Amino acid sequence: MATQFVPDMKFILREGGYARGQEGYELILRAALDLLIEHGYRALSFRRIAEVSGLKVGHISYYFPTKEELVRALLDAVINSYQTEFDRLMHQPGSTPEQRLEDLIVLILDDITTKKTTHFFMELWALSNHDQFVFDRLHELYCRARQPLGDIIAELNPALSEPERETLALFISASMEGMTVFAGYQKPFRSRMPMLERIAIKSFVRLVREMKAGEMLEPAE
Repeated sequence: MATQFVPDMKFILREGGYARGQEGYELILRAALDLLIEHGYRALSFRRIAEVSGLKVGHISYYFPTKEELVRALLDAVINSYQTEFDRLMHQPGSTPEQRLEDLIVLILDDITTKKTTHFFMELWALSNHDQFVFDRLHELYCRARQPLGDIIAELNPALSEPERETLALFISASMEGMTVFAGYQKPFRSRMPMLERIAIKSFVRLVREMKAGEMLEPAE
């Protein structure tokens, strides 16, 4: 089983940056993440980030001329941390596809129970309904996050076509992410997450194994 993973951020070194410049860049994004988690997107202003980070507003705008650029960098840093963990799971020596799928399910559902993930993503989900930029960034983020799941599905059931694998990965991902509002941090069924994990492992592994090519296209009886 995977141990609980709390998403932090994984930063890419800025081109031409020096040590202090990189430190300032990371400090700003960490302050932005904390603000979004603790106070919501409305609090995510350059002035508030400056207060939290101890930097001047001019320093914030030097690194990020617009709020959109800051949000893009923030989402990139968050998804990079997930991809690092997904890559670790995908390349565990001697692990079977079933074991990797099980570990991926546990990682995602455990992560949902953390304050960071519950607040961060639910805040962005609500915002994406009215902000096309955030919607596009979230769509991009989830497409990248589903790739490891699609790769495992391809190993477990190579008869499925690429669109079928993508659709199945979408269904599994959406089923797990949807638990955030019910069993996420301080949600009504948080204490039942271990039970939900066992249900998810049993049902999703079986679903991937038993899904037949073309079955998704057949009309429901």
